[in-house]
Amino acid sequence: MIEHRVRVHPSADRLPREDQLAWKLAAVATGTEELDVDSAAMAVNRVVDNASVAVASLLRRPVAVARAQATAHPAGGPGATVFGTRTRVSPEWAAWANGTAVRELDFHDTYLAADYSHPGDNIPPLLAVAQHTGRTGADLLRGIVAAYEIHVALVKGICLHEHRIDHVAHLSAATACGLGALLRLPTGTVYQAVQQAVHTTTATRQSRKGEISSWKAYAPAFAGKAAIEAVDRAMRGETSPSPVYEGEDGFLAWMLDGPEADYTVLLPGPGEPRRAILDTYTKEHSAEYQAQAIIDLARRMREKTGPLDRVRSVVLHTSHHTHHVIGSGANDPQKYDPTASRETLDHSVPYIFAVALQDGTWHHERSYAPERARRPETVDLWRKITTVEDPEWTRRYHDPDADRRAFGGRAVITLDDGTVIEDELAVADAHPAGARPFDRPAYARKFRTLTEGIVAPAEQDRFLASAEHLAELGSADLDGLFPAVDTGAVAARPSTAWWPAPPPPR
Repeated sequence: MIEHRVRVHPSADRLPREDQLAWKLAAVATGTEELDVDSAAMAVNRVVDNASVAVASLLRRPVAVARAQATAHPAGGPGATVFGTRTRVSPEWAAWANGTAVRELDFHDTYLAADYSHPGDNIPPLLAVAQHTGRTGADLLRGIVAAYEIHVALVKGICLHEHRIDHVAHLSAATACGLGALLRLPTGTVYQAVQQAVHTTTATRQSRKGEISSWKAYAPAFAGKAAIEAVDRAMRGETSPSPVYEGEDGFLAWMLDGPEADYTVLLPGPGEPRRAILDTYTKEHSAEYQAQAIIDLARRMREKTGPLDRVRSVVLHTSHHTHHVIGSGANDPQKYDPTASRETLDHSVPYIFAVALQDGTWHHERSYAPERARRPETVDLWRKITTVEDPEWTRRYHDPDADRRAFGGRAVITLDDGTVIEDELAVADAHPAGARPFDRPAYARKFRTLTEGIVAPAEQDRFLASAEHLAELGSADLDGLFPAVDTGAVAARPSTAWWPAPPPPR
């Protein structure tokens, strides 16, 4: 790996474009050729994972709204498919609808380092453009692996959240790079697209604070849509704010560490394999990633606690991020509100621990149902749970050795007679270093479970076979990456949305 120093430069420096981070990212993307076998296999897993959660979210209102918006923009050419339909729309609108569907349940992959990310958010815009431009499965794989490489590098090297900038700013750059690899664009074109994408998708983290709204699902879809539009403009010869990262009025100087900003971003050198996707991990449970191990811990501890009405208090000792973002350290009263939105509850580790401790399981719908959140005994237990930052868990969260990195915590449960029950879990069971690391059969089981009753068994088989042979798919075969949905079965199910589309506004 090559260390690239990224710092602010005055305009008078006329920083050569080859020395700018956007160029170096573009060069890695356009230099992505023969793929590492393991990386390509993991990319297939993530295509399956995305389809699983996208289909499972089709009834959710934000997804139905995004789908309705997208289908109002029919393709003027080949177009791209929208999950849950056979409608072809323009690729940027397919990215919008599908990106929202993938993100809605907070149930796909993650990477955590200096910043946070869901690298699977790159896949919907890449798949949309691959369909629209007649690319092959091999082209799509190349784009996915390149996008993950860039996304992981940025998340390792540049922290956004400490400046309350939403993590989709890194996503848009990665997607632009992935599109460049997919389409085999010149480095100069991708360089311009990266800068446009970053410039237009920098936003605050209020989308993940307080009363969290449906925009949490839309934000990465917006970034994907913006990246497609940026690549389109760059391909037509348009230029960008430059240097977007290093400029004296640019991203680092005014959004991040200021004029003295100085970061190091590690990128593969020429000929090095692109293996960053292997550092990422998916979710077994539909919740914020730092809650994955906490759910598994609660399930393990429930056998030791006895009747939960005897619990006096629960303290979760955990990392800075878990305490301040999804724990009581956020100082968000909404995290203890039984009428809070689903988006807020999946960012409340006290709620999540309470429900997992009571139920011994976690479900992407039932665990968040309004009647579940308002159950009196749940509210009583929930409000006894607090988090504290433990410096050792924070250190483990940021351990440079991925094999030692920890995203869990230690739970201390005190009963009404003073008995103390303690246990800890470093990583989720499904993490690569966990008790049951996710493998290809696990991804297939997740797909079958989440699409049961929505996608017929024979269609499940057909989709999984298509994904399994992604590298061999021709351009016409990419349609097979969209499972056909039984719309009649979907329409008969209880819904949190309108199917097939919301009514027009009054």
